[in-house]
Amino acid sequence: MTSARNAAPSPITRLLAVLSVAGFASTFAGRSVEPLVGVLARDLGSDPHRVALLSTAFALPYALIQPILGPVGDALGKERVMTVCLGILAVALAGCALTADLPLLFGLRVAAGAAAGGVVPLALALMGDRVPMQRRQVAIGRFLVAVILGQLAGSTFAGLIEGPVGWRGVFAITAAVAAVGCAAALLGFERAAAAPARRLALRKAASRYRAILGNPRARVLFSAVFVEAIAVFGIFPHLAPLIEARGEGGPREAGLALAGFAAGGLAYALLVAQVLRFLGMTRMLIGGGAVCAGALVVVGLAGSWQVDAAALLALGFGFYMLHNTFQVQVTEVAPQARASAVALHAFSFFCGQALGVAILGGALQTLGQFGSLAACAAVILALGFASAHLLARPAPGA
Repeated sequence: MTSARNAAPSPITRLLAVLSVAGFASTFAGRSVEPLVGVLARDLGSDPHRVALLSTAFALPYALIQPILGPVGDALGKERVMTVCLGILAVALAGCALTADLPLLFGLRVAAGAAAGGVVPLALALMGDRVPMQRRQVAIGRFLVAVILGQLAGSTFAGLIEGPVGWRGVFAITAAVAAVGCAAALLGFERAAAAPARRLALRKAASRYRAILGNPRARVLFSAVFVEAIAVFGIFPHLAPLIEARGEGGPREAGLALAGFAAGGLAYALLVAQVLRFLGMTRMLIGGGAVCAGALVVVGLAGSWQVDAAALLALGFGFYMLHNTFQVQVTEVAPQARASAVALHAFSFFCGQALGVAILGGALQTLGQFGSLAACAAVILALGFASAHLLARPAPGA
């Protein structure tokens, strides 16, 4: 009996290792463009606010593909769909390295975003299938280490290496990392553990989505991640031009400042078990909202890029206190259709990210940096209190 218990974690450990490589590859690609906005605008002869929408070109298709990939993952197998998506991601990123045409670059980022949409959400659903609930928040927190390291490496690496290799070289390296993720999925998933493929029934998928959206807890979670994405992520693609406008540097400084967010998320992922034990869910949500609000106000004050980096570190820690709690809760919204539930969750989150870039772009030109980020701070603080109150209610059937 003891040896069986000791052997039981092994498949979970292997699963987390494969998912971590895949998650790293997808987020490495997503964050790497943000420090390059100023350079791309100059090289391609465009306005920085327009080039910043390359982030939206990645995030929006990531969101819009979710209602399709959720039922496809449930029907064909999450492991199979993830592997194919990683292959498409590698090809699209390689194309980004080869083009100098901005409209084509937007198109390739759209393809890359749609493909990346089949990695992290399906990985979360797969962990919901394979990891017991009592271990899930810590397991997802550990998986987030790889996802956040991808963000950290993507933004930092792009800013530091753009000088010697150029933005084309940055895109080429992101393509190579995606190819490694695809290889890990091809070779690492246990085929015997994969669910057999089923026929994709679109009518059944639509009724499943209606049932999920009929769950009040699901609506709270989907609304919460939509709002948090607007409030937290809208400023990211605009930070590099703002730092350049203050005469404080270019892609290198922007990349290091943006890396602060991922470093804060990494600190949370390493401390998640202790934070959860000390605070519990309700106080984590309130505390996360408060930390995010304070950090956004500091960024709004437009100090040095080093101050921005420190504030973004706090922002990353506070954000993941909120977001990791939402992620764990959503894996129990529809246990029989986790891929579909997590897909709707990702749809809401990345729609918020895509919309946030445009909203902050307009707000920066009308309200200025402090006014825009003070408004975001008020929103995220209110979200922490509201979500803590709403999610403290017992889940239906609990």
